[in-house]
Amino acid sequence: MAGKGVFKDLLDGDVYKYYADGEWKRSSSGASVNILNPSTRKVQYKVQACTQEEVNKIMDSAKAAQKLWAKTPLWKRAEALHRAAAILKENKVPIAESLVKEVAKPQKDAITEVVRSGDLISYTAEEGIRILVEGKFLVSDSFPGNDRNKLCMSSKIPLGVILAIPPFNYPVNLAVSKIGPALIAGNALVLKPPTQGAVSCLHMVHCFHLAGFPKGLISAVTGKGSEIGDFLTMHPTVNCISFTGGDTGIAIARKASMIPLQMELGGKDACIVLEDADLDLAATNIVKGGYSYSGQRCTAVKVVLAFESIADMLVAKVNQKIAKLTIGPPEEDCDITPVVSESSANFIEGLVKDAREKGAKFHQEWKRDGNLIWPVLIDHVRPDMRIAWEEPFGPVLPVIRIKTVEEGIHHCNANNFGLQGCVFTKDINKAIMIADAMETGTVQINSAPARGPDHFPFQGLRDSGIGSQGITNSINMMTKTKSTVINLPGSSYQMG
Repeated sequence: MAGKGVFKDLLDGDVYKYYADGEWKRSSSGASVNILNPSTRKVQYKVQACTQEEVNKIMDSAKAAQKLWAKTPLWKRAEALHRAAAILKENKVPIAESLVKEVAKPQKDAITEVVRSGDLISYTAEEGIRILVEGKFLVSDSFPGNDRNKLCMSSKIPLGVILAIPPFNYPVNLAVSKIGPALIAGNALVLKPPTQGAVSCLHMVHCFHLAGFPKGLISAVTGKGSEIGDFLTMHPTVNCISFTGGDTGIAIARKASMIPLQMELGGKDACIVLEDADLDLAATNIVKGGYSYSGQRCTAVKVVLAFESIADMLVAKVNQKIAKLTIGPPEEDCDITPVVSESSANFIEGLVKDAREKGAKFHQEWKRDGNLIWPVLIDHVRPDMRIAWEEPFGPVLPVIRIKTVEEGIHHCNANNFGLQGCVFTKDINKAIMIADAMETGTVQINSAPARGPDHFPFQGLRDSGIGSQGITNSINMMTKTKSTVINLPGSSYQMG
């Protein structure tokens, strides 16, 4: 169980400790932050409310630990990551339990997230060896005006201290997608978990502790954003920020100093369905992409752009599948579970109310019980409705009927977001041309948007982010090039 067995050291009474210098600690503030269970809307967990002074100490320790870790042989770094991955997977049940209780993730999906995270760590260890073992060797005489008297050796070195901030919806997986690349590259890692998802993250961090990583190299600091949020992101010790979340990332980017940023900030992923599409395939992916985990995924289908000639048939098939979705608590592995918070549910309801008042057609009755929202397909949505543009992060999906491909592409590209999109058609040439025209980081052909497999590049345009994720890209992003130039005396020897 969470907080029991190998995880018993994480708890101080009913408050989870924070992690620093290889130890689980109480905050000197004496205060805590409540984590509400989305299903019951009652306090499920409490975490430490850390202070700015404690953040300073964590940063000092991270900086010192990183210097030693960077000198640790690459194969030893990889071995440590493999140990952490194995321990994480061994403890998938208690970690999944906290995911169920603090972010209302269905039990089977919670288990899958933890196992996937272990696999990600192991893959990162191996990919890190492949990437970091290689350097470059250059000679000077390829550039005009130079003799062959300079030799340049370049290699990748760590950036220093990485600040990782994952989101609530995949707190374990999106944390390790930052932690693994940072550590294999020789960096130190400071984790600021999301409030909802913090306990799952703390359990995951304990797996790294049990794997024997050096003291100070990995830290997990919990607390109030108003107290330590800006203090962390603007801290002079931080050499890189990797953030996944929402609008907060834009504010972080504006305040951060001149350091590398890796940010994924959400999306309004469009699904364009052409007249020749396999409508059964499209409907299956629309429901899977739009309603899994109650639509609380940055890569969820957020708007369907269907040709008028096939829209009625498509909508009918989607409605048939929606009717089969189960709704209820995550402990029962329901398809639709409560959204993460009351404020999220209120926001979703506001989008729905706006669409109803402006004449959209609802194929299901609007129903809400606390944070639990029944799935709704909203048809005949027009561009003047908020839901046509805003990201609901809930089980509500708008359908906009289009007459031309250009109309669909225009709607996709006119949005502030540009994370992913998808197109359904049997014409591969047309699919590739549309994918090329869609201004998004990734386009899926005949499948719903998705992040992964985890080694695939993952990036967004415009307000959807900065930089690129995926294991290989993250390792490269968390390193920099260092060159050593050997200057040979005189001219090169003449042969013959």
